[in-house]
Amino acid sequence: MSVYSPETDAEAAQGALDETQASLEKAVEAPLALHAGLLRAAAKRRLPQGIFDFVEGGSYDEVTLQANLRDLAEIKLRQRVMVDASRRTQRTDFLGQPAAMPVALGPAGFAGLLQPWGEVLAAKAAEEFGVPYCLSTFSICSMEDVAAAVTNPFMFQLYMFKDRGVNASLLERARKAGCTTLVLTMDVHIQGRRNRDLDNGLTVPLKVRPKLAYHMTKRPGWLWRWFTSPRRTLGTLAEYAPGSSELANVSDWVASNYKGAFDLSDLEWVRENWPGQLVFKGVMDAEDARMARDIGADAILVSNHGGRQLDSAPSTAKAFPAIRDAVGDDVALYFDGGIRTGLDVLKALGLGAQGCFVGRAYLYGLAAYGQPGVRTALQLLSEELDVGMALTGVRDVNALPADLVYE
Repeated sequence: MSVYSPETDAEAAQGALDETQASLEKAVEAPLALHAGLLRAAAKRRLPQGIFDFVEGGSYDEVTLQANLRDLAEIKLRQRVMVDASRRTQRTDFLGQPAAMPVALGPAGFAGLLQPWGEVLAAKAAEEFGVPYCLSTFSICSMEDVAAAVTNPFMFQLYMFKDRGVNASLLERARKAGCTTLVLTMDVHIQGRRNRDLDNGLTVPLKVRPKLAYHMTKRPGWLWRWFTSPRRTLGTLAEYAPGSSELANVSDWVASNYKGAFDLSDLEWVRENWPGQLVFKGVMDAEDARMARDIGADAILVSNHGGRQLDSAPSTAKAFPAIRDAVGDDVALYFDGGIRTGLDVLKALGLGAQGCFVGRAYLYGLAAYGQPGVRTALQLLSEELDVGMALTGVRDVNALPADLVYE
């Protein structure tokens, strides 16, 4: 086990977080953005090119990444104008949590690269707005950092490691942090080659290339914030890496100890050892969905990892109907992949999803403006969803017409 010891001075840590957020809020002019494209543009201006590529990019030729966007765009909504939808509600239940709309902030590894305390800021924005938040195993802030910053339970996304002792420790820490839902990522038996990240050296293990270092110097504000941040490692995993808790050392440990491929016995072990809700993330096939149901999944997150794994896999929008038809009402289905606007959320609901996880849609806001940026991203999603509901005659996201979308 590592000699790493988490910082115990909570007041000093909170003071650093408050100072970071205050400086961000002071620099932001309202309104932050009138549409999602402006948040993306602001993120691109503020991040070094290689870090922006990490958020933006997919695997190989990014065929699936583009298909996620294209296929959602091609789904048409049924416009209804002879229906009174003057009173509308987006409130719903999202995996057992009350939610202001059927959206959760999905797990995003290395989110703390975008802003100091990035995961904490995102979790606080989600709580403030009233939607769930899911923390990645590969977070810069630890799960204990997030638990100390919010009062609502958050979800934890698990990557499994070769040592079941590490896996058991992560589950126990998640339980103690108040997590009631575990999201088990299924689609990283081996990591898809992400050409942009390889070009920049932003990989696990970390191999920063001169190109990325040069781009960092072009963003002195980002560079200063990163090197003065007290959180510059994989916070949740640092205690398992022997020796230094530095990011490079911890990423080396991850590369050597990540489990990769697993079998049904591993999934059954997780089910037996996790007392809360269990979501299987990365299911894209009807037969896999039936297997996940039979193992005991409480929900399935239909996802191709944002186009970052198997390139030429179908888009989530194309894969979803067959999975829906295969498992019916036996297990709750959620949607991840290509959601950028509230109209995308409405389309996913029309396909049969109970809710959507978003990634890049909120990461752009986080990168640009911190916590207020995430709040703005959520507000834009809600406003767009509301307009879509009004023009399709939908009064309640929990009572959608069967013919809401043309598949």
